[in-house]
Amino acid sequence: MAEVNITPHRWSRREYDRMVESGVFAPGARLELLDGEIVDMTPQGSAHATVTQLVEEALRAAFGPGFSVRVQMPLAIDDSSEPEPDVAVVKGSPRDYLQDHPDSAMLVVEVADSTLSHDRERKKHVYARNAIPEYWIVDVGAGRVEVYRYPAGDDYASKATCTRGDRIQPLAARGVAVAVGDILP
Repeated sequence: MAEVNITPHRWSRREYDRMVESGVFAPGARLELLDGEIVDMTPQGSAHATVTQLVEEALRAAFGPGFSVRVQMPLAIDDSSEPEPDVAVVKGSPRDYLQDHPDSAMLVVEVADSTLSHDRERKKHVYARNAIPEYWIVDVGAGRVEVYRYPAGDDYASKATCTRGDRIQPLAARGVAVAVGDILP
C-alpha cells in the first residue's frame, strides 16, 4: 500500500473571518491567522501589557494626524494571514476601517517577553512577504528593540539593534524620533 502524505488544512482569511463572526471560537479567544494556520496567542503578562502601552503612546506622539495607531487589532494582509500585532500604525483614521480591517501598515511592532523566536521568524516573514516597510520587535528581556526595514521577499534587507539611550526614527514619521528608553520598562 502506498504511503499517503497527510497535510493540515490551511484556512483562508475569509473562512477564518466567517468562523469568528459565527461564534465558532469562545468569546474573547485570543487567536490569529498566520499562513493559513489558526494560532493561539500567548496570554499577556503585566510587563507585556505595560510595554505595549508605552509603544502605543510613543507612536501616537510620533505619527500624529493622518495615521491611526492600532493596538492588538487585525491586519488583513493577505488571503491566508490576519495577524493581530501588538501595535500597528496605519494610514488614515479609525473610521476608515469601519467596514474592513486594514490590509497594510506603515509600521508593525511586536512586544516579545516570551515569544521572541516566533516574532523573529514566523511573524517577521509574514510581515516582510506582505511588504510591511518597517517591523520592530521590543525584546523586553534583553532591553532592546530590533528594527527591521525594507522588505525583500520573506525577510528584511536591513536590521538594526537599538538599546536604551538610542533613538529610532520611524520611516513614515519623517523628522520625529522615538527614544528607546521611552518604550522599555
